Amino acid sequence: MFHGLDMMSLIEEYGVPFKFTYIPQISNNIKRAKRWFEKSIKKNDYKGSYTYCYCTKSSHFSYVMEEAMKNGVHVETSSSFDIDIIFRMIEKGWVTKDHTILCNGYKDERYLDRIAELINMGYSNTIPIIDNEDELAKILERTNKKVSIGIRIASEEEPKFPFYTSRLGIGYRDIVHFFENNVKGNSKVELKLLHFFINTGISDTAYYWNELTKCMNVYCNLRAVCKTLDSLDIGGGFPIKNSLAFEFDYAYIVDEIVAQIQLACNEKKVPHPDIYTEFGSFTVGESGGVVYEVLAQKRQNDREKWNMINSSFITTLPDSWAINKRFIMLPINRWNDTYERVLLGGLTCDSDDYYDSEQHVNAIYLPIFNPNKPLYIGFFNTGAYQESIGGYGGIHHCLIPQPKHLIIDANHKVTVFSEQQQPEQMLSLLGY
Repeated sequence: MFHGLDMMSLIEEYGVPFKFTYIPQISNNIKRAKRWFEKSIKKNDYKGSYTYCYCTKSSHFSYVMEEAMKNGVHVETSSSFDIDIIFRMIEKGWVTKDHTILCNGYKDERYLDRIAELINMGYSNTIPIIDNEDELAKILERTNKKVSIGIRIASEEEPKFPFYTSRLGIGYRDIVHFFENNVKGNSKVELKLLHFFINTGISDTAYYWNELTKCMNVYCNLRAVCKTLDSLDIGGGFPIKNSLAFEFDYAYIVDEIVAQIQLACNEKKVPHPDIYTEFGSFTVGESGGVVYEVLAQKRQNDREKWNMINSSFITTLPDSWAINKRFIMLPINRWNDTYERVLLGGLTCDSDDYYDSEQHVNAIYLPIFNPNKPLYIGFFNTGAYQESIGGYGGIHHCLIPQPKHLIIDANHKVTVFSEQQQPEQMLSLLGY
């Protein structure tokens, strides 16, 4: 069972492999995060507000965006085509002029054009977050309206990274200088927000708290010379459950973040900023799953047994291949059978198309393979990034087809969003 959904009944009706999205979990996670921040703000007598933005790059699908927007969230974009989605959402009534639209990422000419188009249409809460010093002048060239901007801090990466500083944003030491030279005294622009994010996400580590402290030093120094600055965007990075042993005290972390921001501001006698977050994986990740069947078992030596699935990990769960990400993996049926240690292999002819371990465990144990007793396995909390990184609707490695995708609502009504990819679709894309 997954959130009350009977997996075997879905298998019997729709066949395997299939991906699915359980829509209500998107709203559940948004409400959880809002509740944690609201409680912490009240407990600490924090003077700023909290705004939840959805990071669209985690999943751009319309059914995700529609569900998220029902919860009064705002939007964070990453590229020019994101803004095209915003225009569609405006047509549908999902986005109004009251919504905040944070525009992140490195901005090419088209992205700048589309941001300016939104601002010129009166969407004054569109906030381009300056990623490099050239962007501000390019935006101001495209509009006669006053523009509210943010600035992204180029955070320092963890020691294990092959580089010291993020390629995104402006360096800690350069931000006040940038404001003084480019924003101060310019009636066309107003600095409203400082953006902070580290690649490892929000975690209870000395590294995270140290980076947050450095960010607050920049915020307080910038606020001293810029009275319009009133918001702090702490980015995304809430983890999601990736194993049955996963434990993360979200309420404690939120409370500590709010308290640290408050403490830094009180020490410098700076007003408490409004807090923004850009949760992406946390919003949509736990809504998704994918189900496979074990086709056959290959024994390559005395120790290794390969259970071959009827799809590909590279195609359907690219993060498991590209960054060794682990998901919750469980057999769907035959729980009471005897188990054996196995490796899982995909259908491509690539040696890297495998899945070999659960978090903190060096092997996978599944019911013993029996050609006369079908075995189904599920990977859960796979809803973020996998479709976009895997190239939804496109050409996949070894031409392994994209599986059927099911959308499931709160009443457990199932809609087939897309059927399994057919040979004709691929041949057309390839020019045949």
